[in-house]
Amino acid sequence: MKTVSATKFLLPCAFAAVFPFFTAQSQTTPAATPPPAQTQPAQQAPANGQPPSTQPPAPANGQQPGDQQYTITTSANEVDLVFTVTDKHGRFIKDLKQSDFALLDDQKAPAQIFSFTQQTNLPLRVGIAIDTSTSIRQRFQFEQQAAAEFLFKILKPQSDKAFVMGFDVTPDFKQDWTNNLDLLNTGINSLHSGGGTALFDAVYSACRDKLLNFSREREPVRRAMVLVSDGDDNQSHAYLDDAIKECQRAQTIVYTISTNVSPSRDRGDDTLQKIADATGGRAFFPKKLEDISLNFQDIEDELRSQYALVYKPADFTANGAFRTIYLFCLDRRYTVRASKGYFATK
Repeated sequence: MKTVSATKFLLPCAFAAVFPFFTAQSQTTPAATPPPAQTQPAQQAPANGQPPSTQPPAPANGQQPGDQQYTITTSANEVDLVFTVTDKHGRFIKDLKQSDFALLDDQKAPAQIFSFTQQTNLPLRVGIAIDTSTSIRQRFQFEQQAAAEFLFKILKPQSDKAFVMGFDVTPDFKQDWTNNLDLLNTGINSLHSGGGTALFDAVYSACRDKLLNFSREREPVRRAMVLVSDGDDNQSHAYLDDAIKECQRAQTIVYTISTNVSPSRDRGDDTLQKIADATGGRAFFPKKLEDISLNFQDIEDELRSQYALVYKPADFTANGAFRTIYLFCLDRRYTVRASKGYFATK
């Protein structure tokens, strides 16, 4: 499998109504140029540019830090595209057919469509990352309960796996990949709050050490991380952009749940929004602690309500170039959330 990075988008279906299925349309392909240097890192990187084991390398792909990015997979010249369709109320639409969509890859119709399916039963690989820093001490127990309930509901032991980690100044992996719900529950309950917050380091480490290997599997799985935090970071060696790009390399969607229940959003909430947007996930901002369980339920519903389209792009060359993707729903009532493109990694 080859990992490719892409950008997610929200596009009303009305724009696609004028195009026949899989017709070409002129678009401009973004240049794959390195992003500018970080100007506001969480902590200054070492001068020699060689980070310790917990610090990532400098960003290397062509997307800007503010871009909304997503990841998909290619095997040889096949593209496996997962996407979600919702109505104007945000409800998932699950009964559409291939003929309801139009697709452009690098401004061209695909050379061949291999499959179109509703991936409600695709095996899940889910990481639970819970902020255990001092700043969330009062909400910590409720977060543990909600996370344990989520895993109990969503995991199918015959096909799914999960891991549990907490983080303050360092990542703390309490339970490695397993389908054993008792072990996962024990891992969650063994977390203890206290210390500073190295959020970016934790996200980076979770993707690098636990989720990246699954991006190389031949059989498709759906990779996701649920990040429960107030979004504040005061200890990381990694930059926010580094953490996001490692999620993209691991083809992992991040769903964030804020533990800030104050009436107004703060800088930490903005950070959580950026992580979710850049990885194709969603950010949740519960107004009271009891809503966290509902947010976990929303994540479960989305993970079980996505489509998968596998196709062969026209004139494909594995040259590292960025190839745009435009996927449209022909019914103007619906909105597609999918990737905007990917890098054809060498």
